[in-house]
Amino acid sequence: MISVTDALGEVFALCAPIGTETVKLRHAAGRVLAVPATARRDQPPFASSAMDGYAVRDADAGQGAQFSVIGEAAAGHAFDGPIGKGQAVRIFTGAPVPADTDRVIIQEDVTRTGDTITQNVPSADSRNIRPLGGDFKSGDSVDAPHRLTAQDVTLLAAMNVAEVEVARKPTVALIATGDELVMPGETPNPSQIIASNSFGLAAMIEAAGGIARMLPIARDTESALRQSFELAQGADVIVTIGGASVGDHDIVGKVAADLGLARAFYKVAMRPGKPLMAGRLNDALMIGLPGNPVSSMITAQLFLIPALHALMGLPAAPVPRRKTTLLTDVSANGPREHYMRARLTDDGITPFERQDSSLMSILSTANALLVRAPDAPAAAHGETVEYIAL
Repeated sequence: MISVTDALGEVFALCAPIGTETVKLRHAAGRVLAVPATARRDQPPFASSAMDGYAVRDADAGQGAQFSVIGEAAAGHAFDGPIGKGQAVRIFTGAPVPADTDRVIIQEDVTRTGDTITQNVPSADSRNIRPLGGDFKSGDSVDAPHRLTAQDVTLLAAMNVAEVEVARKPTVALIATGDELVMPGETPNPSQIIASNSFGLAAMIEAAGGIARMLPIARDTESALRQSFELAQGADVIVTIGGASVGDHDIVGKVAADLGLARAFYKVAMRPGKPLMAGRLNDALMIGLPGNPVSSMITAQLFLIPALHALMGLPAAPVPRRKTTLLTDVSANGPREHYMRARLTDDGITPFERQDSSLMSILSTANALLVRAPDAPAAAHGETVEYIAL
């Protein structure tokens, strides 16, 4: 067995960016920007009013000053005429500031009678004008690689960027294996169970920005498994679920090796999830996950999702770990790194009493994994511990 850290390093060594594509900005949210996007204009593109009020020459302003209102400027409608001494233009937020003016007196600070305004208070320090290019300038850019948020899309739109070059979404072929599996909605015989892993993994993959291809369940024969691998051709990642242990019916490793798998490792010093395998199968990254649903989901969180990020050009990095306070005593750990399903609150973290890796209901309730290092001594209530958010 190898450590979790070493295993993740081996997975990253198998990953290389899978290429890019250009998409319209409307469809860019959540995608990984592959090439910096450059602003095509200044923002604001002109000096603009920050408030509703009156544009005047600053030299004329002051408490008691009077101005003749000679026009109006609104958003999208500039006032282009000359403005002389003692004259003002009614202006609204976002409107271009007339060329001859350099102060906006807010409307609350004046009294208007007909076309004459009187400034009632001393001039404020702020001139209430947003300078040309005060937010960003033409040529400024949004850096890459970078997963685009809604805020980023807003910025890019303001930059007059209509389309962006993003990482292609990695395609992940999911192969669930085992004679014991039937699909949800089917009627299992007394010896069968429902295939649940593929559905959870597909949701996880798509949330991370990938495309999940759920292939038919592969039965426990070499011919059936070979057919599944043929169906997976063209995928960037092939994920097998189950069948990678050492029992008589666990044939994934053998069939994959016959098809050309260059295996990087098999078995990781962790729980749940020891029977984990990774390698390169022709042009695809292959990860063999355990068949146990909880083990499958946790190992996917720790290995598959970081791999997808690396394939999209994001930094190769493990799932972030945070620290909090332990709210109960925990016994000493064994030789494998333990990822305990836990409940995280504002006060700290509490692992569930039952940690059997078959308990999907516990995983569904958990919102964090308490991480226990190999051979860690017992930990007491109040100690600082590491966790991974789910």
